[in-house]
Amino acid sequence: MYFPFYFDMSIIVLIPAMLFALWASANVNSTYKKFSKQLTSSRMTGYDAARRILDVNGLRHVNIEQIAGELTDHFDPRANVLRLSGAVYGGTSVSSVGIAAHEAGHAVQYAVGYGPMKFRAAIIPVTNIGSTLAFPIFLVGLLLSYYPLAAFGIILFSLTALFQAVTLPVEFNASRRAMEALESCRVLSGDELGGARKVLRAAALTYVAALASALAQILRLVLVMNRHRD
Repeated sequence: MYFPFYFDMSIIVLIPAMLFALWASANVNSTYKKFSKQLTSSRMTGYDAARRILDVNGLRHVNIEQIAGELTDHFDPRANVLRLSGAVYGGTSVSSVGIAAHEAGHAVQYAVGYGPMKFRAAIIPVTNIGSTLAFPIFLVGLLLSYYPLAAFGIILFSLTALFQAVTLPVEFNASRRAMEALESCRVLSGDELGGARKVLRAAALTYVAALASALAQILRLVLVMNRHRD
């Protein structure tokens, strides 16, 4: 009987991506903590910064809510609400303001109909189904030695990589909008802008790592299927 692919030697192809993901996670946490200690000269909170950016872009109808957790900040396009974690909502640090501005950038994307964001939202239901069924279908295909079914499982999992790939321009664009707004609205200045840029760049690398992990997993699944077939 075929040895479970979870313990197959092909797992080696995942190691570089796993190490990159671990580094990206550690990097974003350390960068966030570093610039959480640097207070802004304006003493504006994350809420203040996000509110100003939203208002300047004609989005006064978008509400801002405080939520629990750390780095749980997000924009909910269905409710048209920007949700900020406590440390970001009331924080006056470079990290807090930078993250709040980034999420406000997502609200602006939604308002102007930014293409990649609309596409990502459209494929979320299909992606969720694919990520749930991919591995069971792949394993059944291997057990039955019915490789078209195993290949279909790989295709379903590939939807995850597609989602991650589309996420990259969405996140980078939101960060670009955030930095432009922080400067034009005079929320941050000088080295504060440089600090916010470092925080957002570190966060963006976690999405790059997620895409790398998804692609590595696809490669591994293909190797496992080919080895089993041979």
